[in-house]
Amino acid sequence: MKKIILLLMFIVPMNALAQKFGHIRSMEIIASMPEYVKAQADIQTLKKQYDDEMNRTQNDLTKKFTEYQQEQANLPKNIQERRQKELQDLNEKGIQFQQDAKKLLEKAYQDMLQPIRKKMDEAIKAVGESGGFLYIFDLDRTEIPFVGADSFDVTAEVKAQLGLQ
Repeated sequence: MKKIILLLMFIVPMNALAQKFGHIRSMEIIASMPEYVKAQADIQTLKKQYDDEMNRTQNDLTKKFTEYQQEQANLPKNIQERRQKELQDLNEKGIQFQQDAKKLLEKAYQDMLQPIRKKMDEAIKAVGESGGFLYIFDLDRTEIPFVGADSFDVTAEVKAQLGLQ
């Protein structure tokens, strides 16, 4: 029994030393992926379209407000009220569109990023399995206050797995 305990005392620490830990910087990897560069360009195009529409809407509102101010003194009260209501509605629609556009842009960005992250995660898994790592931590996704010298930076290996420089 003593021999078994002694044997376990020597084997367990050896197994603990044999465990490999790695870490990566996912944003460095993602930023170098051609899919990400294309997604960024697509998002910028979509953002410009939303910005153009918001500017058009704002210009329409400004034009109608200026016209209203010039004509206001000569208009009967009921027409003034109707135009004020129309201007208020246009303003509210513009604000709503701006909020919706922001949400839609965020969703489009997440939707475009999802397959990129999946591809990167598959490469991380392949590097982890081939390198015999117990864990590979993503320092950009998870807050890790300390990374010791025994943790291997496998960012370059993951990039190589993805065919990136």
